[in-house]
Amino acid sequence: MERRHKKGISFYRKIRISLALMGVLPFLLSVYLFTRGEMQTPTPTTLIIFCSALVLFSMLVGFSLLRKSSDQMQMLAKKTSIPESGETMQPLDLKVEGELEDIASNFNTVVEQLNQAHRDIQSRSFQLQAFASDLSETYEYLENENSLRTQLCRYVDKDLVDKLMVSRDGQLLKNERKNVTVMFADIRSFTTLSEHMEPEDVVAMLNEYFTLMIDILFKNNGMLDKFVGDQIMAVFGHICDEKSGARSAVRAALEMQKATVVLMRERAQKGQPVFQVGIGINTGGAILASVGSTNRRDYTVIGDTVNTAARLEKHAKGLEIAIGERTCSHLPKKMPHSARQELQMKNRLQPLVCYIMRVGEDDSGKVTLVKPHLAAAPQEA
Repeated sequence: MERRHKKGISFYRKIRISLALMGVLPFLLSVYLFTRGEMQTPTPTTLIIFCSALVLFSMLVGFSLLRKSSDQMQMLAKKTSIPESGETMQPLDLKVEGELEDIASNFNTVVEQLNQAHRDIQSRSFQLQAFASDLSETYEYLENENSLRTQLCRYVDKDLVDKLMVSRDGQLLKNERKNVTVMFADIRSFTTLSEHMEPEDVVAMLNEYFTLMIDILFKNNGMLDKFVGDQIMAVFGHICDEKSGARSAVRAALEMQKATVVLMRERAQKGQPVFQVGIGINTGGAILASVGSTNRRDYTVIGDTVNTAARLEKHAKGLEIAIGERTCSHLPKKMPHSARQELQMKNRLQPLVCYIMRVGEDDSGKVTLVKPHLAAAPQEA
């Protein structure tokens, strides 16, 4: 705000004039009266009266100027007092002169700047409140997303969860044809075993077994397709290439069989029922698709590769892994010919070639891979 300049006597000058009128001028007149040599004039009384009147008038004028300046200063002090908390300061509209006008003008400039700062603070406050609200919503969204991600990771591997979470086109997983490796793992003689157990014990046994197996699947980048009773169906290579998927499936199967042997050893020591697991693995083309109704869908694999893997699993005995020929072609080491078997499958003219791997415990109790020539003899699948 620009300073306003009015014509008028400055406050400092008014004080000087007031002091001169009230003190200096009367003193000079008094000195003049007492020092004049012509005090014996015929009319001394008239001169005294005239001088007294002049002195009185001078003092009144000086007092009036001083009182006016004092009133203006008092009014300025009152108007510039700090208001109570919460009240907005208003600019001054005073009729003052000289330096008091400059003070009022500067005060108005400060008030305007303070009011503008107050408006800016209020604006920033509203923005901060909106930002805090958005931040709270974002935090809640991230918490929900992390919770959903944790829930999904219980069913599928992390790579597939990431693929689900970043989908933006309304379709979580698109149907696609891809070369994958399918695994089936099934508990042998489960029906006979469960008939002699309490339902609660059966559920506890399956949960213990499934927890161990699924951790191994996810560690090897496998996707849990479904549980079918005591059977596990998993898919490998849905994210990576065919070779990596095949190797991950075989590696996971070996770890699952070894972990099952260790688990059964612990259960036997506790006097709990034990079992063995057979695993079938096959690699080939399949369709990854969302199958189901409008309100309930499963992401699964469909095709002859899946059916063949299921038949290999039925052929594998406890502690055995039946591996399809195409899966074996991707392994870093060639399977020995003694592990090769040809299975006569129903509704097929050509035999199904597979390789059998078996795990067992050596004399020291260590779980190792048994030599291929100890594998079971071929049979119809």
